[in-house]
Amino acid sequence: MNKASEEPVAREHRLTLPEVVDGLVDDGFIPKGVGEAFKKERRYFRGDIHPLVVIADQKWKALAEPHKPLSLEFLAEWLARRTGLDYLHIDPLKIKFQSVTDVVSNAYATRFRILPVEVNTREVVIATAEPYLREWEAELKPILRKEIRRVVANPQDIDRYLVEFYNLARSVKKAEQQGEVRAGASNFEQLVELGKTNRQFDANDQHIVSIVDWLWQYAFEQRASDIHIEPRRELGIVRFRIDGVLHQVYQIPMSVLNAMTSRIKILGRMDVVEKRRPQDGRIKTRTADGQEIELRLSTLPTAFGEKLVMRVFDPEVLVRDFADLGFTDDDKARWAQMTGQPNGIILVTGPTGSGKTTTLYSTLKQLATPEVNVCTIEDPIEMIEASFNQVQVQQNIDMTFAAGVRALMRQDPDIVMVGEIRDMETADMAVQAALTGHLVLSTLHTNDAPSAVTRLLDLGTPAYLLNATLLGVMAQRLVRTLCPHCKQASPITHEEEEIWQAMVSPWKAAKPQKVYHPVGCLDCRMTGYVGRVGLYEIMLMSPELRKLVTPATELARVRELAYREGMKPLRISGAMKVAAGLTTLEEVLQVAPPAQNE
Repeated sequence: MNKASEEPVAREHRLTLPEVVDGLVDDGFIPKGVGEAFKKERRYFRGDIHPLVVIADQKWKALAEPHKPLSLEFLAEWLARRTGLDYLHIDPLKIKFQSVTDVVSNAYATRFRILPVEVNTREVVIATAEPYLREWEAELKPILRKEIRRVVANPQDIDRYLVEFYNLARSVKKAEQQGEVRAGASNFEQLVELGKTNRQFDANDQHIVSIVDWLWQYAFEQRASDIHIEPRRELGIVRFRIDGVLHQVYQIPMSVLNAMTSRIKILGRMDVVEKRRPQDGRIKTRTADGQEIELRLSTLPTAFGEKLVMRVFDPEVLVRDFADLGFTDDDKARWAQMTGQPNGIILVTGPTGSGKTTTLYSTLKQLATPEVNVCTIEDPIEMIEASFNQVQVQQNIDMTFAAGVRALMRQDPDIVMVGEIRDMETADMAVQAALTGHLVLSTLHTNDAPSAVTRLLDLGTPAYLLNATLLGVMAQRLVRTLCPHCKQASPITHEEEEIWQAMVSPWKAAKPQKVYHPVGCLDCRMTGYVGRVGLYEIMLMSPELRKLVTPATELARVRELAYREGMKPLRISGAMKVAAGLTTLEEVLQVAPPAQNE
């Protein structure tokens, strides 16, 4: 209920603890006795702590069902409703910090604990946790010459982002003042500007160090899997990939962007001067809570300068259970049957970013007991793991996949992981390793599991050697998982039923009575999705399947027999995830190729 219209506030004042407690009692969230007793506790009445923060620290629960905790977000939303204002959860990814920090000075914003969050041609949106303090509004309106719209936000968020946004904007401005506006040394469209000093940035400048540190911390907080730093003609773009989807985060002046790239290249032990050829590097750092994170760096010369992509690797993936990765009990049994063999080739297929590396690392981590020697040859090494012997491909000195496997064969290995089979030579070395009694795991780029057989035959692997060594193939994809806090179930509609039938036909899969849909909440950043899970198609090479592998193999017959022997297509795996309420029909249709039963 909007109390603002019933109880007009006659004077300017900061929110007080007694009025917040009385308001919660009036609205039936806490018992009157609890409120009265609390107001007598003088130790809570510290002027520097916002009343909502004090209340949230009590860990109270609402009187009415379902007894929601009176968290800080809940209280901020309640205060917005009570005062007739809109509520805003501050999402740093959606705020153009350089625009909003130009609205008012840091000192003025701090004095009134206000934070500009949006600026457009018509209005300025300003977040506050003090709805009864409005003198600043009258002062700013004639200066800004725009409408001011107040919104209520979490007081802790306001305090945090007041510091971070203004410090970041200050760092960018100082850095920009110290170097030329266009510092693109490798810019394809080189622009000669007369009278410019042409002085490059110092990548170790404190402002640049602050910006890079801040960028990483935000990426870790937002669960980004990749950070893209992309030069453009006028401005640099920073984007995060979160749950497989790219989000533009910030625009940064080109001079600052180039200095950031140099800073990151220094930390990754890359050649800072060399901007004409791609380079790789890696950095190990820590999150704010002390967790180790590894970043894999890759640079690429583009028309407007060096593009830098940082892949974020979480060491936790190495200890994740197969169930967490999305394996069903049947998938686990089939995968264990393959990986439990003493020798042979196991292939994992799928496009880039489908989780193949995570699956292989998790598998190797389980297989790497003290009794076995696990060796890998990778390009590049994705994650450093102490229980493996990892080798990096280096094309410039002819250390290729094939050469690496050849060298590993003299290292008394039990299990060998080849990063990718790209050519005949690598395929031949993998086959030879399997023939000589080693278990070989590798990846291949194909749409489904049966296609891996024809791909190896196309590369030139003889059919009789493939029959002797191939244990099985697993194709996989990743789909976003619904946020458990806000997903909503609804009866399956006629349209969804048609999609379901098309997806599972001709396999018999029971239609779910209800399906879940994304909604969006603070836990999932209003996207409706949190994290990703795998879809798997596992083909075991049986004696009957081996008979079909000939120089003139028919893919359709291989696929048909594999289905009869228990291989589930990727879309059937996806349908099971939909029925379990883990994901949506749209997600599965987007990533999984149509099931073929020719």
